[in-house]
Amino acid sequence: MRNKTIYPVIMCGGSGTRLWPLSTQNKPKQYHTLTSDKTMLQETILRMVDAGEQVVAPPSFICALEHEALIYEQTHQIGIDPLHVILEPTGRNTAPVAAIAADIIGEHDPDGIILLLPADHYIQDVEEFWRCIGLGIDTALQGNLVTLGLHPSTPETGYGYIRKGAMLSPSLYTVDRFVEKPDLETAKSYLKSGNYFWNAGIFLFTPTTIIDSFQTHAPNILQACRDTLAASKRNGSSVFLDPSTFSICPADSIDYAIMEHAENIMLVAPVDIGWNDIGSWVALDAFEKARTPAPNVTIGGNVEIGNILLLDGQNNYIRSDGPLVAGVGLENLIIVATRDSVLILPKERGQDVKKIVEALKANEHS
Repeated sequence: MRNKTIYPVIMCGGSGTRLWPLSTQNKPKQYHTLTSDKTMLQETILRMVDAGEQVVAPPSFICALEHEALIYEQTHQIGIDPLHVILEPTGRNTAPVAAIAADIIGEHDPDGIILLLPADHYIQDVEEFWRCIGLGIDTALQGNLVTLGLHPSTPETGYGYIRKGAMLSPSLYTVDRFVEKPDLETAKSYLKSGNYFWNAGIFLFTPTTIIDSFQTHAPNILQACRDTLAASKRNGSSVFLDPSTFSICPADSIDYAIMEHAENIMLVAPVDIGWNDIGSWVALDAFEKARTPAPNVTIGGNVEIGNILLLDGQNNYIRSDGPLVAGVGLENLIIVATRDSVLILPKERGQDVKKIVEALKANEHS
């Protein structure tokens, strides 16, 4: 069963607003170098190459129309030719992404396995990741929808959760239910119970299985996506989704449209893959300090990246992608400088970067 080809479909949507001013609408988080000298997208692609015994096709990508050049530029830099680059004129969330990917990959190889995953997650233990994907493949080939769950290490309120059902074998469970992002007290109870996993947004399924699920649970989304594909244009690897038909496709997540209703869902839970969604400057600060070695951590527990001069500072995250940033006696701050913007805020307000982005939009700043 393992000789089936895996078709990675990498979702490159999302604006990464909590990482402004580095992450912008023109160049979101996934197209930047954050955890290594490769971009988050390139790290995800290279993870697909390092698949051990698995047979993996060249990746396909679903991204915003305006990011087509970024996809081809960054894949070319690491010697990868995309199988498909599916270009969205507007974002419609992840359910249409899954339906369109299933039809396009199904045309190419009806017997293949689709691995649907985000472009912007960090995974340290690639071998453990692929071990669990291998377990998921066998399960997906039996007609199941497979999702990857991650053992929570903190009471995180920014992630959705999956409550496990019965254990079928080590690392493999049925799914009791998907749950939305909880408040802090609920997240603490989830962590204490040991019955909940973070929802990583990573899925495995055959084209037939996911299409059958759409026909049962979200036929309107499936039909809208098929109408879109019928009216779309293709040029080489690029698929230009038709704007007029795609704009009326219901915008919904694959969790809400399919996973919360389907009964044939299985959960694969790795031991620990060293996962991090690098979703904020605070998360990136913690990531840098947890690295071994930690080349960007200086005296006083500061993270300094780029052209920085800091005297008598404590526990700051300072990054410059251009000008010199100099400071004296700073504590517990996030400072990020790009060529045209500077962000300064206390670490405890790290999640409020989103508010700045919203205010900029309201005042028509770029």
